[in-house]
Amino acid sequence: MDIGDSVIEVSGLRRRYGPEGEKGFEAVRGVSFTVGRGELFALLGTNGAGKTSTVELLEGLARPTGGQVRVLGHDPYADRAAVRPRTGVMLQEGGFPSDLTVAETVRMWAGITTGARPADEALGMVRLADRRDVRVKQLSGGEKRRLDLALALLGRPEVLFLDEPTTGLDPEARHMTWELVRALRAEGTTVLLTTHYLEEAEALADRVAIMRAGEIVTAGAPGEVIGSYPSRIRFAMPVGWFVGDLPPLAELGVTRHEEQNGRIELQTHELQRTLTGLLLWAREKDVELEGLDARTASLEEAFLAIAGESSRESAATAAGRAA
Repeated sequence: MDIGDSVIEVSGLRRRYGPEGEKGFEAVRGVSFTVGRGELFALLGTNGAGKTSTVELLEGLARPTGGQVRVLGHDPYADRAAVRPRTGVMLQEGGFPSDLTVAETVRMWAGITTGARPADEALGMVRLADRRDVRVKQLSGGEKRRLDLALALLGRPEVLFLDEPTTGLDPEARHMTWELVRALRAEGTTVLLTTHYLEEAEALADRVAIMRAGEIVTAGAPGEVIGSYPSRIRFAMPVGWFVGDLPPLAELGVTRHEEQNGRIELQTHELQRTLTGLLLWAREKDVELEGLDARTASLEEAFLAIAGESSRESAATAAGRAA
């Protein structure tokens, strides 16, 4: 996919809550990235990593403490009138009048949306057309999320901000949402996504950035981020055979191994080489590696590794203060 000119540009972005010093808190600490036209960019991180604070600055809901943000060439806070009609925003939780029907809610929102698409078209996109006459308070949690998405799409946005868009959706509705997002991206819509579903980011995103303690610690295409973490091979040795009977692990490209409850795990950055050597050895010795399972690292494993580093750093900082 060819990514065109940048429509989101973030440079040295900072956001601080409260006064300077220990009484304040810096939630975003010098974040920089760009998002190209027609790109889906996923911003990931644990709770408190700074994702929401960053996205709120991009949406123009607050002024940065430092650094610069440009969306469609404008400051989204100072030039809100120029930016807002060209963007769609799906927050983590909508606040709709509960006694209005679904159709009434969409028509109300359309009344304050520039160039709004027809209500029935928006509801059809998220498969809520058959619920148009149902009151909002009677919708399920997942249906309310789909209504949130319909309203975000009303103005045919050039840039779409999706904050945890599939929370509360069943698997079928989640995959429907994925297909809709893919279709919007194919039409040229730029999407910035935050999600706690790592498989969602891995399936949809052109690029991801993982935040920790207000900073981006790794970014790139999902494959690039995953590629820096080892693949794993797991199996059980036959009775009477031991790890020491395997060929020298270093020669197989193994960087680390563990043995627990009779199962062996090998970690490697050269999965094909390691697995080939292991299988050739098993064939030569005429042994079966029971429960053999080989797989590359996942985005979830990369995320958890970064989150684990954050936890260790926090514990070390707390210990230092206590001392």
